[in-house]
Amino acid sequence: MEPYRFHVFVCDQKKPEGVPCCSARGSAKVIDALRREIMAAGLAEDVQVTTCGSIGLCERGPNMIVYPEGIWYSVVQVADIPEIVSEHFQSGRVVERLANRDQAALRAEIDGNKKKMLAARAANDAAGVLPDDFQQAVRGFQASRILLSAIELDVFTAVGDGASAETVASQLATDPRAMAMLLDALVALAVLHKDYGRYTNTPMSSRYLMAGARDDSRAALMHTAHLWERWSTLTDCVRQGTSVTHREMVDRGDEWTTAFIAAMHRSASARAPLLVHAIDLNGVRRVLDVGGGSGAYAIAFAQANNDLRAEVFDLPTVVPITQRHIDEADVADRVTTRTGDLRTDDFGDGYDLVLLSAICHMMGPEENVDLLRRCFAALSPGGRIVIQDFILAPDRTAPRTAALFAINMLVATQQGNSYTSEEYDTWLREAGCDDVKHITLPGPTGLMIGRRE
Repeated sequence: MEPYRFHVFVCDQKKPEGVPCCSARGSAKVIDALRREIMAAGLAEDVQVTTCGSIGLCERGPNMIVYPEGIWYSVVQVADIPEIVSEHFQSGRVVERLANRDQAALRAEIDGNKKKMLAARAANDAAGVLPDDFQQAVRGFQASRILLSAIELDVFTAVGDGASAETVASQLATDPRAMAMLLDALVALAVLHKDYGRYTNTPMSSRYLMAGARDDSRAALMHTAHLWERWSTLTDCVRQGTSVTHREMVDRGDEWTTAFIAAMHRSASARAPLLVHAIDLNGVRRVLDVGGGSGAYAIAFAQANNDLRAEVFDLPTVVPITQRHIDEADVADRVTTRTGDLRTDDFGDGYDLVLLSAICHMMGPEENVDLLRRCFAALSPGGRIVIQDFILAPDRTAPRTAALFAINMLVATQQGNSYTSEEYDTWLREAGCDDVKHITLPGPTGLMIGRRE
């Protein structure tokens, strides 16, 4: 038995520019159109769509195979999708004009392309050519810098519903020639469209990169633009063993703080439901969110438990931003703020839960032990310390996100790092906790929880 009436494999293979492949022929748009049409036809429970690598008909892409019949469709365009859905999936009739019926010819073409691919691979290997994926990784900064400069200049807002390069350049007070080059590169990166010299936003850039958009992310992405400057010093950081540009948060200015908290708020708002679900809040009445930033987690706790009172502890430069988020969430009667320095201050006492989300990675081992001891002192009997952070495997090379984030801490902090669950376990026990647990969560971060008996 098949779990679905139809299972569709659509090639989305990406190859070096100039080499025929389905992605270069518009497979991404075909896949998007296929999924939308299936939903619109009410067939989501009947048709499963799976993207796959090359199926060997590179010159005929985009290609798809429909099972259980095993029908191979080629040169599929977005305009063909309604017919495939209505005829094949709804009426059971193959769209013959797109189908490959000559199996012998099909096999011969696939085998021929496979031989070409193996010959090209052997030739590159003999010539010592660097692997394509490695070269793409090395040059990855180019696309990143183009996008970040566009965000810094606010190009997508200037493009709006459509504009020429000259109009955008005039509005942003930039050089017209340079702006045209940047806009063309943004089209190549598929975040803008271009028709007869007029540029327009894509659905993605309209949603996330324009001022006033529903999910305007420009402020949060400016934090990544600021990271660029620090990451450019990585070579010197490796030589010296620490950040060569480190400044304390209070000294980084309002622009940096606003972008940083905006970025953290987007991340925290997305992960807060996972954290609330993973933690039993029964009996929790007082929560301290140390370094709580925008207050996203404290707000989520208060919204999940009407009897809970939360306090966000952060720097004087951050707390005004926190308060705005608290007021917007209409929980000011149950979520309060307190200013201080988490590196040195006492936190008080009587808390049922102390949260450290994305805090420990900023500090070295001795600093973390000291922080956790002060958090432990703030707990009531039976209270818990909850750490949410990137948690490395014992060999420190995985997960990939956590391993790369360790480098972010190298370039940005004096002693920060990503840490293993074993390190967190040791520190929590040194602070006085018993019953230490490691809880995995979907996504890049996990939880370490220690209880005060």
